[in-house]
Amino acid sequence: MKYQCLLLDHDDTAVDSTASIHYPAHVEVIRKMRPATTPVSLEGWFEKNFDPGILEYLVNELEFSREELDAEYRIWKRHAEERVPRFYPGVIDALKIYRRGGGKVVVVSHSIADIIRRDFAAGGFEPDLVYGWDFDESKRKPNPWPVTDAAAKTGLPLSRLLVVDDLRPGVLMARAAGVDAAAAGWGHRIPRIERYMREHCVAYFADVEEFARYIIE
Repeated sequence: MKYQCLLLDHDDTAVDSTASIHYPAHVEVIRKMRPATTPVSLEGWFEKNFDPGILEYLVNELEFSREELDAEYRIWKRHAEERVPRFYPGVIDALKIYRRGGGKVVVVSHSIADIIRRDFAAGGFEPDLVYGWDFDESKRKPNPWPVTDAAAKTGLPLSRLLVVDDLRPGVLMARAAGVDAAAAGWGHRIPRIERYMREHCVAYFADVEEFARYIIE
């Protein structure tokens, strides 16, 4: 295999979670904390995740205070704990075949690590490593630390690692670490995001089948 380790995003790459979990959490946050503000649409929420990033959106555009950020986190965490998202059909099967061929599977996400492990356990697969949301900014996407740490722990050179993500932070992380990035395009089709991912990734997967063929072959 060209790539012996996948650094796989979780939300809207492995699992279908934004529409069912993260966006409803944000709507509740706005209703409670900014009642005079109309929440962005679901598509707009994807775009805020894409650029500038959710934390930057909350701080710089909505002007959340530290206390409000803590309250937002608690609401989001409750939504994530209450519902287990479904995996996109074919993702778990592809990862199992990839592992049987000797590949390592690492999850790098802005979700909580324990929740990521819970979701994968429900799907019948255990990642080799999980990097979730970390309050230390230097240890979460788009910073390269998860990539370099995974390379050190797996003993693989950076040239054998591939980041697979649906949004810009994963691409920026890959670029900062000096590894390739590929785009998961099956979770949403927003023109601005798709154009960027096609331009900055070594491959764009319109569906899970394309992803599976790429990593297995």
